[in-house]
Amino acid sequence: MAERNWRKYDFKVGNKIRHSGITSRDLEVREKEHQQRWPNGHIVQVGNATTEEAARQWEERKWKTITPKPR
Repeated sequence: MAERNWRKYDFKVGNKIRHSGITSRDLEVREKEHQQRWPNGHIVQVGNATTEEAARQWEERKWKTITPKPR
């Protein structure tokens, strides 16, 4: 059985999502990394801890919905 040690998250500055991602590391550490680029931002966990496979599928779906479509 796969471990559920992956987290899905949105990194927000104010009410705007600046980045969405996944990590198997501590969210506080990941937040500090993002704060180097966006000092006033914070991480909001999306859902519960999940498997790596499920996290990667979520990330792929998320990118498909936010990536601009060619005209």
